[in-house]
Amino acid sequence: MLLQANRLHNFVENPLIDMKVLVLGASLKSDRYSYKAVERLRAAGYETAAVGMQTGAIGDVEVLTGRPEVPDVDTISLYVGQAHQPEWYDYIFSLKPRRIIMNPGTENPELMQMAAERGVETEMACTLVLLATHQFGGPEKTV
Repeated sequence: MLLQANRLHNFVENPLIDMKVLVLGASLKSDRYSYKAVERLRAAGYETAAVGMQTGAIGDVEVLTGRPEVPDVDTISLYVGQAHQPEWYDYIFSLKPRRIIMNPGTENPELMQMAAERGVETEMACTLVLLATHQFGGPEKTV
């Protein structure tokens, strides 16, 4: 209960950031980095969507399966390994993201090349570290 209260407090303290982030490869297992990324994105005030292999929820974020339509995605935080990424290429680019963050273990030169050809920025970085060091980015909404 205290953890939920702290999450709510953090979210209230930080105005919603005018930027939607999709966590692709979200896990319902709380020890996974993708799970932690969803939690910390929400705590930081980012509008967050999640797509994984199983339906469920991470806090107040519903984890969707398949290739759902998610409008207005600015950033994809990628947690799908390189071997499984080709089946996601069409979906990733159909979302028209501005940026793809390739978390550790997801680095893929082919995807980076495809993104560059489409004008999509790629960043080999850890979403959790970017958030912790206030380098994740995004314009804040004025409240």
